[in-house]
Amino acid sequence: MTYLYYQTTTTGGHTKVNDKTKAEWEHLANKENWRITQLPNGYYQTEVSNPTNDTWHDVTRRETMEGAESAIDGSIDHFSKKLEATKGPKVVKTFKKINSNLIKLN
Repeated sequence: MTYLYYQTTTTGGHTKVNDKTKAEWEHLANKENWRITQLPNGYYQTEVSNPTNDTWHDVTRRETMEGAESAIDGSIDHFSKKLEATKGPKVVKTFKKINSNLIKLN
């Protein structure tokens, strides 16, 4: 079951993200495309702009301004990570063989 879940949810390696989805993620990862509005009941609503027209779409509601901004930051972080994953694997450590021993380079 874990293998099936991994194969259907991974964005690296085997799955290619189409250009439309990637453009949406780039839009959602930009804080300039977000805003916070205060509702009549005192709650704060996070909204994201539509990239093709001047409309705004509500995303979530929070009790405080700090909570709303934290929700936006979380969304930006989420979509930034998704974009990073589309670039494929990155080398985080390499080794060099010297005198039959492995030496860490970075």
